[in-house]
Order: sequence, then C-alpha cells, then structure tokens
Amino acid sequence: QVQLVESGGGLVQPGGSLRLSCATSRSIFSFAVMGWYRQVPGKQRESVATITRGDITIYADSVKGRFTISRYNAKDMVYLQMNSLSPEDTAVYYCKARNVGQEYWGRGTQVTVSS
Repeated sequence: QVQLVESGGGLVQPGGSLRLSCATSRSIFSFAVMGWYRQVPGKQRESVATITRGDITIYADSVKGRFTISRYNAKDMVYLQMNSLSPEDTAVYYCKARNVGQEYWGRGTQVTVSS
C-alpha cells in the first residue's frame, strides 16, 4: 500500500509564502505523474500543479507564476512552493501519485491565507 503524507500547511498572511512537502512510501520515480490538488468546502477538487517522471510540469492558470512544483527523487519527496498567496488560495491541499490504472492520495494539509 502506498502512503503519501503532506506537510507544510498553515496560516499565512496575504502575499506570504509556504512550501508544501509530500513524502511517499515508494520511490517517486515509480510514478508516472505526481501532483498537488486543492479543495474548498462545497467545491470540486482541482488540479494545482503536476510533474511527470520526465519533469514536465503543468500548472493551473490561477497559480502560474506564483507556484512551483518540484521533485527530489533521492528523498522521494515532492514539493509545492507557493508565493504571493491570496485568500483565494485557501484550501486543503492534497498530494497525488498516479500510474496507469492506479492513483494514490494523501490526507491533505490545510492552507489558510488570511490577515
């Protein structure tokens, strides 16, 4: 069973930064795609950023230029650097690992942007 554990969430003021981390119980190189998603109550979970095994990245339009996804294969970690945060970024952020026919989710970490 693959386990994903997110960390790094918290309360931050508008304009601030946070770095989320996702630790996996299996080599991240075994996954075709790793990604960060977010969800607010009453809304669907949405993709924030994804990174492939070949380091191809895709970002939601709402975070382009502010967020950066990266992976550290040697430590089986995936990160999401979030800058210039706004209240609209408040959500629970989830890490996801995906292969063909398989996907795994973490339990999420809360990010709250408020003054």
